[in-house]
Amino acid sequence: MGNAPRLDTSVTTLGPCKVDNPLPYCHHIDDAIKMPLYLSSEILDGATSNTVCEFEEAGPRQKIYFDPPKTKCAIVTCGGLCPGINDVIRAIVMSAHHNYHISGIYGIRYGLQGFIPKYKHDVMELTPDSVSDIHEFGGTILSSSRGPQAPEEIVDALERMNISVLFMIGGDGTMKAASTVTKEVLRRGLKISVIGIPKTIDNDINFVTRSFGFDTAVEKATEAIRCAHIEALGAPAGIGMVKLMGRESGFIAAQASLALKEVNFVLVPEAPFELHGPEGFLAQLKTRLEQRQHAVIVVAEGAGQDLCHIDNQVDLSGNPILGDICDVLRSEIKKFFAATDFPYTLKYIDPSYIIRSIPANSNDRIYCGFLGQHAVHAAMAGKTGMVVSKLQERYLYLPLELVIAKRRKLNIFSNYWRSVMESTGQPQAMFNCAKQA
Repeated sequence: MGNAPRLDTSVTTLGPCKVDNPLPYCHHIDDAIKMPLYLSSEILDGATSNTVCEFEEAGPRQKIYFDPPKTKCAIVTCGGLCPGINDVIRAIVMSAHHNYHISGIYGIRYGLQGFIPKYKHDVMELTPDSVSDIHEFGGTILSSSRGPQAPEEIVDALERMNISVLFMIGGDGTMKAASTVTKEVLRRGLKISVIGIPKTIDNDINFVTRSFGFDTAVEKATEAIRCAHIEALGAPAGIGMVKLMGRESGFIAAQASLALKEVNFVLVPEAPFELHGPEGFLAQLKTRLEQRQHAVIVVAEGAGQDLCHIDNQVDLSGNPILGDICDVLRSEIKKFFAATDFPYTLKYIDPSYIIRSIPANSNDRIYCGFLGQHAVHAAMAGKTGMVVSKLQERYLYLPLELVIAKRRKLNIFSNYWRSVMESTGQPQAMFNCAKQA
């Protein structure tokens, strides 16, 4: 483990596995053999260059816990949309049906509400025929919702439906819900496996270095940035401003800016910035326009919240309701340039809902396929209270408690962020973190 804090990476299993795995011609994974990985401080707080942690490798086991012909599964999708959800659903259904020949798979409609009788949502039977082409479409065929539901009622529904495995696809809040459901299942002494598949377009789940849909989101975001650049070039002192998703982390904004080298300013939640003053954003923007006659600004939605008027309200998922930083920036730019009699043209693009609603690209489709398959392998082996994760190009099983311990954020003192700064050329002095460092 090196000098890092001790890390519990063990995954709970419902009981001894006594059923032969029906998969033919298969390389089986041995639970007793753990996978050692070197971890950086960007993944594990306190990690050093020699920090090694051992993880359980994803994949099929020689013996499984559930008897497939007697096993029913349920899938639920929660929270906001993200490219690739349908791909994960399809992969789970295809693997469970064709590889394990389980008796039935059911889709829970409209998120966790679908478990609660008072909402009266129908259950959808999922078969290879019903999911065969869903990967061609964005969103989720099961629909979604936000907000918590009582774990007792969820487990009651699982018992009524005689469900043996629950796959929960969602973000940080959903993984926390999966943890409470797992605890309620274990408290009742039930043999129900709960498997999480982390989903967040913001790429901010702990111990998940790249969440599915992120690659697609970045690819689509670059299209908006390219349009903003063209608009900025189309007028004297032209400004193109693009707002991207990223409530608490700026991964999409940073990655898209690296992908398209036309960005001059990247504003992310992790790096508070000065708005006024000789080193502030407004002065630096004016200098850029004087020198080059155009500028492209990429803003993560959670950036600069200290500059916004917020009333500390939260949404149904318990997330703080953000202030509109781009509205603040446009207003302040207008006042600042009017005071100095500096004419400019600003074009604002917000592609957020387009980005999250599109189908996954090829890379994400492959990724989603692996996640779905490994989730099924884990479930059939009786593992529970865990998530499927990809870490350093290896697929792993991780306990839920490790994943929900904190949100992953962009390290603004890393080589990655330095590359972003080099690519944009924006001055380090503009950020408050430079002064704190």
